[in-house]
Amino acid sequence: MFVSSRSAAEYRAMFDLVPEDLAGSVLDCSAGGSSFTAETDGRVVAVDPAYVIGRSELAARLRAGLDEADRIIDDNADRFEWSWYGSPERRAEMRRAAAERFIADLHRRPGRYVAGALPDLPLASGSVDLVLCSHLLFTWADRFGEDWHRRALAELVRVARREVRVFPVVVSGTAEPVAFLDGLRRELDALGHRTELSRVPYRFQRGGDRMLRIGVGSPLDSAPRR
Repeated sequence: MFVSSRSAAEYRAMFDLVPEDLAGSVLDCSAGGSSFTAETDGRVVAVDPAYVIGRSELAARLRAGLDEADRIIDDNADRFEWSWYGSPERRAEMRRAAAERFIADLHRRPGRYVAGALPDLPLASGSVDLVLCSHLLFTWADRFGEDWHRRALAELVRVARREVRVFPVVVSGTAEPVAFLDGLRRELDALGHRTELSRVPYRFQRGGDRMLRIGVGSPLDSAPRR
């Protein structure tokens, strides 16, 4: 699977983040070439299996990822809209800049980037306040099945003290719904982890404007979300 790069601005919109959300420790999993860690003050750690390779190879995969993402968009052009980015050129510019920031920060602060993969993360239980998971779970439901998602969600909940947010909750490219999403939500709810689907400000993949929020062991806050 290719390595993608997204900016902190995209993360703030995708996860409807406000400053209070980032007051504690944050995990970006699986982060890929995201510059969220590089651009965010505070205690942020990024985890991704690609971090085992060298920086030059990682940079090459990021460039390939930009091309692969463009191919997916071209193959499903009617499933995307450009109101948030403004234009395809602006999106490409943001992604290239995010990749450059990521590579620079990886060189400067390598301790913030940990090699690891779901569903077995090299982190202690309850080690972060907030977990963000972008474009992995549900996005690739055509490649990873229900049981993998069940184990991956359990692992994200294990390492989080407060909340897990997953975006998006539809399949990449086609924006098809994921048949087992509701069943996994019921299982989490039964375990005492309240779940809800919340709309976010980010608009790109049609129908992909919601994130899954999981309150770990306690109700989610009652603050209205968009």
